Amino acid sequence: MSEQEAKIVFDYPKSLTRMPTHYCPGCLHGVGHRLVAEALDELDIREKTVGVCPVGCSVLAYKYFNCDMIEASHGRAPAVATGVKRARPDLYSFTYQGDGDLASIGMAEIIHAANRGERFTVIFYNNAIYGMTGGQMAPTTLVGMKTTTSPTGRDPGLRGAGYPIKVSELIAGLEAPIFVARYSLLTAKDIIKAKRGVKKAFQYQQKGFTFVELVGTCPTNWGMAAVESNEWARQNMIPAFPLGVFRDKTPELED
Repeated sequence: MSEQEAKIVFDYPKSLTRMPTHYCPGCLHGVGHRLVAEALDELDIREKTVGVCPVGCSVLAYKYFNCDMIEASHGRAPAVATGVKRARPDLYSFTYQGDGDLASIGMAEIIHAANRGERFTVIFYNNAIYGMTGGQMAPTTLVGMKTTTSPTGRDPGLRGAGYPIKVSELIAGLEAPIFVARYSLLTAKDIIKAKRGVKKAFQYQQKGFTFVELVGTCPTNWGMAAVESNEWARQNMIPAFPLGVFRDKTPELED
């Protein structure tokens, strides 16, 4: 095949920097980052996008995304994205948040932003645990799952720890959001589906609030090898957090 006939079918996304990763071996945050970057590239919106970093394992997301980025206080990324989009409605804005940042200290921000129908995209990485701070129980920690603050397993009854919060279902119960979905990053097939969902969320954000949950792993704080953590997540997290689209108003919003 000549050079003229050669066609690139897979390349490094322009919306990602060449920064070496700080994430632990087997962590799937990098996959989530790539899906966002590919969406920005394919929609040709990188130069018109402002991302908002959380506090948590992805606190350094600004080092990986090759677009304008802002660092928010713990849990406040939706409030910052709201400000960005209201000041510059012509831009695209997204938050990239973990379950501790979004579903714990940031629960008020995400619920009210979704309920108001703010026009930005949320990428929510759910690995059922606090990662950066040492493996504490998160709002999404499964019943019976052991963490540093639930060493005998999460007990929703006697110990008063409550149940895992299903954030996508919670957001989908509001009237304003136009696209809410949960995908997995555990297999190649899952990642292909997740990419379509992430791209769709960006594609329609100018029409309303879009939310994509990505089920991932935390091998370090789960105390598992990467392959083992993927299998554990398939067996335990997917039944607890069923995959699927929970709200899709996009066909109604076509021009």
